[in-house]
Amino acid sequence: MTEPISIPDDGLEIALLKLTFEANEPDLLLPVLSKYVVMTRKETECRNADLCVSFTDPNRFVIIEKWESDDAARAHFDSPVMVEMAESCSGILAERPDIDLLQGLSAHDLN
Repeated sequence: MTEPISIPDDGLEIALLKLTFEANEPDLLLPVLSKYVVMTRKETECRNADLCVSFTDPNRFVIIEKWESDDAARAHFDSPVMVEMAESCSGILAERPDIDLLQGLSAHDLN
């Protein structure tokens, strides 16, 4: 059995949320995800949200969000912004999105 990773406690509680989407209809998905990112950035505890598309697969979109805490990121799952985005994705995804909540070990802002 491996030892748990020792994480330094510098008082930083940044959480990263990574959402990966495989699109059946990329032209329909892009405006849905673009709106979601703009609206997410307006949420109080959101530090940033970025929308990316894969260089190797133009049907794969990734959203990377930075939150003040894992509690804030988890609360976002039930937000009207997330619910609207999820409903708008109906029928245009090849599969369920892959969602991962990560602890930011080195997630300090540069500015």
